[in-house]
Amino acid sequence: MFLSMLLSLIAISLVAAFLATNIHKWSLGITAVIGLFALNGGLGSLSFWLLAIISGGLAFFLNNPALRQQWISGPFLKIYRKMTPELSKTEQVALDAGTVGWEGDLFSGNPNWSKLLDTHTPSLTTEEIAFLDGPVEELCDMLRDWEITHIDADLNPETWQFIKDNRFFGMIIPKKYGGLDYSALAHRAVLTKIAGVSQTASTTVSVPNSLGPAELILKYGTDEQKNYYLPRLAQGIEVPCFGLTGPEAGSDATSIPDYGIVCKGKWKGKTVVGIRLNFDKRYITLAPDATLIGIAFQMFDPDGLMGDKQRLGISLSLIPADIKGLDVGRRHMPLNMPFSNGPVRGKDIFVPLDSLIGGPEMAGHGWKMLVECLSVGRAISLPSGSTGGAKTAALATGAYARIRTQFNQPIGKFEGVEEALARIAGNTYITSALSKMTAVAVDQGEKPSVPSAIAKYHTVELARKIVSDAMDVHGGKGIILGPKNYLGRGWQGMPISVTVEGANILTRSMIIFGQGAIRCHPYILKEMAAAALTDERASLKDFDKQLFGHIGFTISNAVRALLLGLTGSRLAKAPAGNDTARYYQHLSRYSSAFAFLADATLLTLGAELKRKERLSARLGDMLSHLYIGSAILKRFDDEGRPAADLELLQWSMEETIFQLQQAMRGILDNFPNPTVGIILKAIVLPLGARQKQPNDKLGGKLAQLLMTPSASRTRLCRGVYTSDRSGNPIGKMETALPIIIAAGNVEKKFIKASRAAKLDGYTWDEKLASALKQQLISEDEAVILRQARELRLEVIAVDDFDHQELKAAKVMGLEKANAA
Repeated sequence: MFLSMLLSLIAISLVAAFLATNIHKWSLGITAVIGLFALNGGLGSLSFWLLAIISGGLAFFLNNPALRQQWISGPFLKIYRKMTPELSKTEQVALDAGTVGWEGDLFSGNPNWSKLLDTHTPSLTTEEIAFLDGPVEELCDMLRDWEITHIDADLNPETWQFIKDNRFFGMIIPKKYGGLDYSALAHRAVLTKIAGVSQTASTTVSVPNSLGPAELILKYGTDEQKNYYLPRLAQGIEVPCFGLTGPEAGSDATSIPDYGIVCKGKWKGKTVVGIRLNFDKRYITLAPDATLIGIAFQMFDPDGLMGDKQRLGISLSLIPADIKGLDVGRRHMPLNMPFSNGPVRGKDIFVPLDSLIGGPEMAGHGWKMLVECLSVGRAISLPSGSTGGAKTAALATGAYARIRTQFNQPIGKFEGVEEALARIAGNTYITSALSKMTAVAVDQGEKPSVPSAIAKYHTVELARKIVSDAMDVHGGKGIILGPKNYLGRGWQGMPISVTVEGANILTRSMIIFGQGAIRCHPYILKEMAAAALTDERASLKDFDKQLFGHIGFTISNAVRALLLGLTGSRLAKAPAGNDTARYYQHLSRYSSAFAFLADATLLTLGAELKRKERLSARLGDMLSHLYIGSAILKRFDDEGRPAADLELLQWSMEETIFQLQQAMRGILDNFPNPTVGIILKAIVLPLGARQKQPNDKLGGKLAQLLMTPSASRTRLCRGVYTSDRSGNPIGKMETALPIIIAAGNVEKKFIKASRAAKLDGYTWDEKLASALKQQLISEDEAVILRQARELRLEVIAVDDFDHQELKAAKVMGLEKANAA
């Protein structure tokens, strides 16, 4: 009886934990087991009474808040207050700045997949589509990246004016102020198309629509600021920039030494209360061309002109570019990507208090303003640019691998090249899915601080891998710069995306999990809030509730992780009738494992986790890949679950789940307490690491997909610029691809004749003439061969220059400088 009763109690506890039932339901289950064994003769058994007293006593204790508070919650609350570091004002602002969306479900250990799939994904409006097909397409026609990057070191004046006239700088500004008021999805689509043509142009367009004066004024500005500046920004009358980073404050932006002193001074002939600013900023995009400059600085009021507080904190001010004391105009040169970027310095610049964004009332609130805006801008600008670069590289590399031949066959037929093509196709599918899901979150009203960090880091890292693979496939074609090169500058400029808007090392090791652990966890913030209450009785009552909820949450996820690990995830729920069910089940398993590991790590290390950046990074990787896997499945579902895309989905999900497993292994293999690490591994990896990367057969299918025009290839690379109107080499290649594929059988016939030594002559043209003379091919076939050869030679051609042409940029630059 003892063993059967013990197993029954364990079984009911495991089921309750797996289903995440509350204490009351678990207690009812325990009571039912005790009653069942009592009715079957247990009353006379000592073992029955032993188990009944232990399990019943535990149930009684757990259901009695007063006992819990006296013996557990109360003593632990005292320890908790000592062991939990108080959040700094900076950290608290960052936590309060965003909202929690789907990432909260992933942190729950049991994601509600119906919630994800039922979430409406908006479509572009007719007006937004017309803008993409009209002004955006026309802008891409105008862009000549070689001239931009080598000769002019800038967009030409006509392009600048076109961007201003068509209100590219006003995509986020409402129509009532003269802006376009486009959705985040449209914003993403515009940047995606431009980025595939010119990173310089894409950056120029993205910055005014991201973190900068327009967004800050729109959200926090006074009515006077909105009514004056927003129409001018939308029309391009004002070109904005924003100065945050300086020589001594990069990633640690809150340590900026730039300062402003509240004082009296002259402004337009009158003596007014204002701010005397001194600052030194660098890496400021659009600064050399800006007419309106936003500046972040530490604000002080030593004379109490604004009140009793002397140190007001970070504040944001607007400064006209023609103001006395401002030094602006010189340029940085970021890796030969000559988008407008340079230092901004100010010496004793006096501006009135109403130059503060939001007016004097917003003095000291600058960091909160910046963090809230960054979570939105970071979700769109860099992920969109990475998506555009990835899609363009995928389209071009697939076509090039089919058109370029060596050893009388397309290079894409070689397995080494196939391997690179498969990675390009799969990683492009992932990149696009991730950037879209994050943009949709913005359109749904979210301030996705954690997803925006995930999207920024992973889309950029994936794009870096994609362009590296693309360069490998292109070989010499990729490294010879010139008008015919469409990859080199993108590859060259990748470190810029890695560095800006939160350097990738910082984003991965400190932000994704660092913010996600507190913001997304269902109990941590609530526990901290309860512990901070000054009313001790209310504090203990609320802390007890959150603590035991947290304990149950951790136990539930441990049990779920173990049982799902033992059953290959088969116990997890998945959308009914879904042929991708196994992927949902695997993500559910890893969600439980992640939530449990996060709690185990926080419990084991506490505040020390802040200094364990590698561990934090790997936990962030797990959260990231859970989010990425969700984005892939959501994309597939939103697109109508096309059967032709199943192989893209399969590769992307297998790679994502494998990376999830690798991140988890990294946590367990490097856990600071080896004994705890062994126990954790036994729970979350009970059968070992069994996930595998996509196999070669699947990779070969993706390579073939990338080299062959099809609806699936079109969906994969949708939204990039493919016109050949302006001599765009990618457009020419897309025109050539089907023609060269159609010529394949005739080319094989011609090659076979050449190998049989039946043809006279040494050159290709002489051999073709011989084949015609011997009637081995027809006149029509000769036309096909000539056209295919001409197109192929045009595609694989590279540029060469006179030495003076390569010096032209320097010479022209000096001439322009002298003329100015």
